[in-house]
Amino acid sequence: MANFKGHALPGSFFLIFGLWWSVKYPLKYLCRRKKNASIGSKAGFHRLEIAEGIAKASFALIGMIAEQFVPDGPHLKLYNYEEKQWDHLMNWQHATMYLFYGISGLVDIVVHSTNVLPVALDRLMLSIAVFVEGFLFYFHIHGRPMLDYHVHQLLVVAVFGGAACIFLEVFFRGVIVLEMFRTSLCILQGSWFWQDSSHKTKTNSIHGNWIIENI
Repeated sequence: MANFKGHALPGSFFLIFGLWWSVKYPLKYLCRRKKNASIGSKAGFHRLEIAEGIAKASFALIGMIAEQFVPDGPHLKLYNYEEKQWDHLMNWQHATMYLFYGISGLVDIVVHSTNVLPVALDRLMLSIAVFVEGFLFYFHIHGRPMLDYHVHQLLVVAVFGGAACIFLEVFFRGVIVLEMFRTSLCILQGSWFWQDSSHKTKTNSIHGNWIIENI
């Protein structure tokens, strides 16, 4: 959805996760520094990882459904045989982004609820999901107006920076500096999604209505 809702929805998801991480990781760091940290607190953080994976998968599912089944969406149709052209490719790009975040959420659930997969796989899958998002947005800005191009270009920088940071966490897990840097980029990404959505929206002073510009 190349409109306000299409950018505000992922922006809200990133802001929610970023703000949650800004509380979770400092608290986890303080608990680790306490010599008398109880086993119960570790189990609590372990359960939070599972809950976080469920939330991530749920948000991704909501995003995919929204991209596919909005009134002007593709409704799971990739190619329009009547007009002989691809159908709503932008919606499919956004749905692909949500798909990889959904896979990341499912990996989180499996990693932290079983011993089947190595623990580092959750960070690796999240890094891949963020990289896919950056890759899609890099080619998402072709042929756009200058302001829209500039905003998306800034967004791509934050996304690729986040992907690199999370990839480092595969090898350096539990480093508070990397965790907080990832948190900052996530909040930055969410805020820029909202800024991108707001510049697509302007107030019609004559009619007093909100006009959504599809750029």
